[in-house]
Amino acid sequence: MKVSVIILNYNVRYFLEQCIRSVERALGSIEGEIIVIDNNSSDDSCAMVKQRFPHVILIENTENVGFSKANNQAVAVAQGEYICILNPDTAVAEDTFINSLHYSENTTNIGALGVYLMDGTGHFLPESKRNVPTPTASLLKLFGIGSRYYAKHLSEEEKGRAAILVGAYMFVKRSIYNEVGGFDEDYFMYGEDIDLSYKIEKAGYENHYLGTTEVLHYKGESTQRDEVYYDRFYGAMQIFYKKHFKPNPLYNFLMNLGVGVFKRTRRSNGKRRSSMQPDRAYVFTENLYLLKGLSEKLDLPLKSASKAIFQEENFSNSMLIFDAEYMQYSQIFGIMKRFKNNNNQFRIHPPKSQFIIGSDQSDEKGSVIVF
Repeated sequence: MKVSVIILNYNVRYFLEQCIRSVERALGSIEGEIIVIDNNSSDDSCAMVKQRFPHVILIENTENVGFSKANNQAVAVAQGEYICILNPDTAVAEDTFINSLHYSENTTNIGALGVYLMDGTGHFLPESKRNVPTPTASLLKLFGIGSRYYAKHLSEEEKGRAAILVGAYMFVKRSIYNEVGGFDEDYFMYGEDIDLSYKIEKAGYENHYLGTTEVLHYKGESTQRDEVYYDRFYGAMQIFYKKHFKPNPLYNFLMNLGVGVFKRTRRSNGKRRSSMQPDRAYVFTENLYLLKGLSEKLDLPLKSASKAIFQEENFSNSMLIFDAEYMQYSQIFGIMKRFKNNNNQFRIHPPKSQFIIGSDQSDEKGSVIVF
């Protein structure tokens, strides 16, 4: 078997369904398997997988064991030569795994591979490619100064070496993953992808970034930026520095001070302002049932449109709803990038589904409309 796609889920049933649909399409003729491991979700994620995807391998944990341990569980039963660690709040393009395989098999001494990640607004996520987060670089990032944290030697759409990748999409040989011991289970959530990337580089391999291949990562579904998030994230960084760097009491003091200031600033700012409401909605589909269902759910002027309209229109202040049975995910991602700065919102109707899904802010919960 060539590829094992591993999806760790926790209470994101609708995002998981879209993720699996997109992965099925992207695997295509590749000999592969999909493994979903669930960390004791309280929604109907597992029931959905059993009903809609009986061929998917499902592992149901009876407690939330965290990111590292759960992914290690799944890798232990994987059969693929390569594994892809994939977040459930993602959707992959049709050529994602083909491109990842081709690049990995034609790059000498490659370790893990990352790709271009965009959020639900069509904007690039800079954590797609990072440098080793030394204590100095991380401290400067916390205070909003310096540019050492991200791998800016590569443009967003270039390809090349990038030391640190993000756990939302990591493509690596299973033998290399096992050689370095997989994800360190000292990390419950956050920091484990940095640690794994660093271990792979220390083992003598080179991690790479492929900016010509795109994956949609809603991110807000797995990253709620509250006080718990900041405590966990910077707690994880403390584990990383204790393992890989010499102790530095001054750094620890400044980091703790910075985290405290950042959390207080977050509280004083209150809730984020909601995004601008669109004036109209365009639905790109040939599905009359979808149009009817949306017309009953959306309080917006609704217009059916074809793909050809993108050659003529410059959309603004609109909700663009893409039917993934009518359009490929690669086309959808391209349009999101093109119109990302025009106060537009984007929603996707996954194949064989009865909902649309999207996210307008990369650090808040997304939107699901079921019809």
